[in-house]
Amino acid sequence: MIRTVLCFLGLLVGGSQGVLQVSISLKKVELSVGESKFFTCTVIGEPVSLDWYNPQGERMVPSQRVALHNEGVRSRLTLYNAKIEDAGIYRCQANDAQGHTQEATVVLEIYQKLTFRDVRSPQEFRQGDVAEVVCDVTSSPVPVVSWFYNNVEIIEDTENILITSSSIVGLPPRLELFNPGEWTKLAELLWCEIEPQPKGVQLQESERYVMRARGTTLTVRNIQQDDGGSYTCKASNKAGEVEHELFLKVFVQPHITKLRNVTAVEGSAAMISCKAEGEPLPEISWRRASDGHSFSDGDQSPDGRVEVRGRYGESMLTIVGVKLSDWGRFDCEALSRIGGHQKSMFLDIEYAPKFQTNHTIFFSWEGNPVNISCDVMSNPPATMLWRREKLTIPTEGAGNMRVHSAPGRSLLEVTPMSDRDFGRYNCTARNNIGMRFQEFILAQADVPSNPYSVRLSSVAQRVATVTFTKPDSHGGVPISHYLVKYKDISSQDWKDVKSQGTQTVVLLTNLEPNTTYEVRVAAVNGKGQGEFSRTESFQTLPIREPSPPSVQGQRGVGKAYRLGLVKQDDGGMPILEYIVKYKTDKEEQWMTKLVPGVNDFVLLQPLQWNTQYEVEITARNVKGLSEPTFVKFSMPQKPDITDSLFSGLGLGAVVGLGLAGLLLLLVLVDVSCFFLRQCGMLMCITRKLCSKKTATGGKSKELEEGKAAYLKLPLKEENGKETLKPDTIEIKVHGDNSLHMTHEDSKA
Repeated sequence: MIRTVLCFLGLLVGGSQGVLQVSISLKKVELSVGESKFFTCTVIGEPVSLDWYNPQGERMVPSQRVALHNEGVRSRLTLYNAKIEDAGIYRCQANDAQGHTQEATVVLEIYQKLTFRDVRSPQEFRQGDVAEVVCDVTSSPVPVVSWFYNNVEIIEDTENILITSSSIVGLPPRLELFNPGEWTKLAELLWCEIEPQPKGVQLQESERYVMRARGTTLTVRNIQQDDGGSYTCKASNKAGEVEHELFLKVFVQPHITKLRNVTAVEGSAAMISCKAEGEPLPEISWRRASDGHSFSDGDQSPDGRVEVRGRYGESMLTIVGVKLSDWGRFDCEALSRIGGHQKSMFLDIEYAPKFQTNHTIFFSWEGNPVNISCDVMSNPPATMLWRREKLTIPTEGAGNMRVHSAPGRSLLEVTPMSDRDFGRYNCTARNNIGMRFQEFILAQADVPSNPYSVRLSSVAQRVATVTFTKPDSHGGVPISHYLVKYKDISSQDWKDVKSQGTQTVVLLTNLEPNTTYEVRVAAVNGKGQGEFSRTESFQTLPIREPSPPSVQGQRGVGKAYRLGLVKQDDGGMPILEYIVKYKTDKEEQWMTKLVPGVNDFVLLQPLQWNTQYEVEITARNVKGLSEPTFVKFSMPQKPDITDSLFSGLGLGAVVGLGLAGLLLLLVLVDVSCFFLRQCGMLMCITRKLCSKKTATGGKSKELEEGKAAYLKLPLKEENGKETLKPDTIEIKVHGDNSLHMTHEDSKA
C-alpha cells in the first residue's frame, strides 16, 4: 500500500523588518485534488516589486496552472487543477526602493479522495497457505484502514490473522515516505510510515520531537539549522523489517550579524566589514546613499578608490584616499533565494580645520568699529584664537578689541583708535587632526574717488536727467549714495539732490525754462564725501506749445460718452484748457466744449443713440495751441425700457405692478371727474358726508382751492424769472462762422 505524504510548513518569523506591511487574505487553505483557488497579497507602503514563491523556494511565473495578476500594491495568485505536489507554504515577498524586504505566507493543504487500487474479488487461496489479502487505498491525508470479517471489525491480531499497515500476513512491511530534500527553517513536519529513527541516536519524544499516529509522524518544533542532516525511518513486523534514509536540509533566511559605524581621517583608508549568515549562504552587496551607487563583490569605482571583496559570508568595502564626499550612510544587503536582510552604517570623516572665506582685507577708520569674521569647518570641532603681532588676544577681549565665539566661527570686533590698530591679525584653528591659520588685514579706509563721464539726458523746460559713471575707487568702504549739486549760472547757491542708494541716474526737477545750469557729482561712503566730478553745463528748453493730447480709456454711460486724457508734455507751462470739438459723421456743424486743463477726462452729453461721432481735442497753454488729436467712437442702440425695467422681475412681480398701475389710473380718472365734472366715486362720498347741493353750472371757491391744492402747479418763480446755472457753455458753430452759445449740464 502506497501512501502520499505531506510536509506542512509553519511560519517562523525571519528576515528584516522594513517599512512595508504585507498580508495575505487567507492564512490556511484546504483544497481537494483538481480544485482551483486564488490568494490575494496586499502591501501597505510603496513596493517596487511584489513576487510569489512556491514551497520549493522558487519564484513563481505564469504557466498553464498558475496565473499572476499584479495591480500596484496588490498581487493575486491563482492555482488551477490542484495536485498533491502543490501542497506547502507559499510566500508573497515585497521589496521597496530602499531595499527593505517583507513577506507573508499562506499554507495550502491538498486532500485526495479515497481511492481503492488493485482490489481483486474474489481472491482464492489454498487451505494451509499464507493468504495475502491486499487492500490498496490512496488518499491525502493518509487514510485509516479498518478490516471487517463477517461484518465484525478485526481490532487486533489473532493467532491466525495478522494485520499490517499494508496487508494481511505474508509480506515484510514496505516503507513509502516523502523525502523533503531541502526545506527552509520554516519546516515543521516530517512524515514517515512508522517508528522514525535518526542515524546514530534514536529520537525520544519531547517538547521539540512529537510523534503521532502510532509513531508514523514525527513533528520537529522550533526547527533550527542544526536539525538538518540524515534521518532514518525504520519499520518492522513479524514478517521482517525495512528502513529508509532521508536527508533534511534546513534553509535559514539571511541575517546580518556584523556591521558597525566607521570613522576615518581624510586622506587615509577606510575599511567597512559586513558579515551575514544564512542557508544558503547569502550574497552581499553595498549601496552608497549619497548617490545611490551600488557595489557587489569584485566591483570597483571609476576612480579606483572604492573596491569590494567578499568571502564566506563576509564582504569588505575599502575606500582609499578618503574624501569628505565619502561621508554619509552605506547600506549592506544580504540576499538569498529565500529572502533578504538589510542594515546601514555611517562613515564619519575627520579632518583638519578648513577656512571658509577668502575675504581677508577689511577697511575702517578711527572710531569706526569693524567685525573681522573667521569661519572654519572641522571635524572634530576646532578651538580658535586670535593673534596680533605674535601676541594672543584674550577671549574676553582687551581694550578696543572684543572676541565673539560661535560654533565654527570666531568674530573679532576692532574699534581703531590710532594708526597702530591697523595692520595684520591672525586667526588660528586647531583640532586633534591638525592646525591651520589665516591672516587678515585691517586697512585704513579713504573717501571715494570722483565720479566721471557726467551727462545730461532728457532735458526739458523744467526737468533734466543726470547720468554718470561710478568712481574707480570706493576707498575701501562701500559707497552709500551720490550727491548731485546744481545751480543757475547766474547764482552762487548750489542745490543738493541725493541719489536713490547707489543709482547713477538722478532726476533734477523744478528747473526754470530757457536757463543755463551747472552740475557736478560726488560719491559718499562711511568715511565721508569724495571729490566732485568735473562741472558740466546744460540749458533747459524754452517755453513752447503743448504736445498733442493723448486719449486713453473710452466708455459710454447712457447717452453720455467719457474720454480719458493722459497728461502729456505741457511745453513748460501748465495746460490751461482742452478745446473739444465733436459732431456726428452725417453733420457738418461742430459742437465745441471747453474742459479745464486740470481735468483728466472729457464727458460728452447728451448724444444720439446708434450714431458715430468724430472728436477733435486740442490743448492750450499760455504759449499757444497744440496739434489736434482725432478720435472716433459709436453710440450703442437705444435700450428697450420695458426690458430694462422688468428684466430682473418675476411673473408675480410684473402682474402686481400692472394691477397697481391700473388702480392708480382709476383713482386719477375719478379725481379728474370730481374736479372737472362733479361726478364719480369721490363726488358721491363728498355729497353724503357734507350734504352739499350740486349745482349744474357753478364751481364753488372751496372746489377751486381744493383743485389748486391738489395740483400744486405754480405759475412762475418767486422773482418771475427762470434762473439757469450752467456748469459748462456749449458753443454751436454755424455755416456762417457765427457762434451761438447754449447751456449744458456737465454732470455725469
